[in-house]
Amino acid sequence: MMENGNISSSQMGKMMYLAITPTAILTTPAITYELAKQDAWISPIWAFSGFLALYAVIRLHGLYPGLNLVQACERIIGRFPGKMLAVIFSLYYLYLNGIILREYGEFVVGAFLLQTPLLVVVGSMVLVCAFAVRSGVEIVGRFAELFLPAFVTLFLLIIFPIIPDLSVLNMLPVMGEGIMPSIKGSFVLQTWFSEMITASFLLPFVKDHKKTKKTLWLTLWTFMLTIVVSNLATILLLGELTSSYTYPFLILARYINLADFFTHVSSLFMAIWVLGAFVKICVFFYVTVLCAAQGLNLSDYRPIVFPCGLLLILFSFWAAPNYQELTHAIAKYVTLSALTMFVFVPLVLLCLAWVKKRVQKRTA
Repeated sequence: MMENGNISSSQMGKMMYLAITPTAILTTPAITYELAKQDAWISPIWAFSGFLALYAVIRLHGLYPGLNLVQACERIIGRFPGKMLAVIFSLYYLYLNGIILREYGEFVVGAFLLQTPLLVVVGSMVLVCAFAVRSGVEIVGRFAELFLPAFVTLFLLIIFPIIPDLSVLNMLPVMGEGIMPSIKGSFVLQTWFSEMITASFLLPFVKDHKKTKKTLWLTLWTFMLTIVVSNLATILLLGELTSSYTYPFLILARYINLADFFTHVSSLFMAIWVLGAFVKICVFFYVTVLCAAQGLNLSDYRPIVFPCGLLLILFSFWAAPNYQELTHAIAKYVTLSALTMFVFVPLVLLCLAWVKKRVQKRTA
């Protein structure tokens, strides 16, 4: 076995929460508002992909306990097609993680370190993540367990001080043009919700299996609530200006001013983003090298961590020429590819597995 680490179901839930939430808070308010307007806070409720992906994860793990998605695939459709799918998943996670890394770098450079080369910011994050990934899933799980309380605390420190300045009028009329705008706004959110499929690659290392199902559903609902709150707070404060900002939630942090003492707290958002992005990049990086090692039939994933890290840096620059093009790609093409890889493919595998099990029972 190429990984001997163990994590608790609680650590897995925290890893999944931090592997999805940070980038969603950063970019979704502006993108969603363009489509849903004042109903953007409703859009996360219609993001069905998370429920479908999680259903596929839980059912496949029940049929093939101890195996991740690509390992189960070898049992379902054969060894060679399974290896091919493992390589495809590895390349897709590499591509998606490159986009995440680029988002991280563009935000840090564009909002804070204006004179720092993008390569320095991106490269330093990949180097740190590479050392964490080489140390195994246990280390990443402990990082998530350590960072989550800080993440939640900093998030609430941004939300609560601006409550007196929020205007309910900015969200009215609710569904003034019907339900369709909020459903259209949910389309771009499907990318983040579908990432729940990543739990399949963590489940084999969970030691308390009885709690995994409850933990994963709780993680999904908590993520949905977080996005609803962040979108709602952004709309209630900024109103129609929401879509005009690249990072609307950052504006909320800069808006805080309590008695001219508690002010200029955009560093809180910086801390939220760096802590969350570190865990997210680590988790996706780990899945990338794990899938690659399984697809190439390697006995250990660690020798390919640093080469994959170099590819990750290259992919982050290949993803788009600038942040505007990157945002456009996320809103259109990335969503379709994520729904295909993270929802459609697992559901097809689940159907094939169910049919195969039924046939085996009848012939037994």
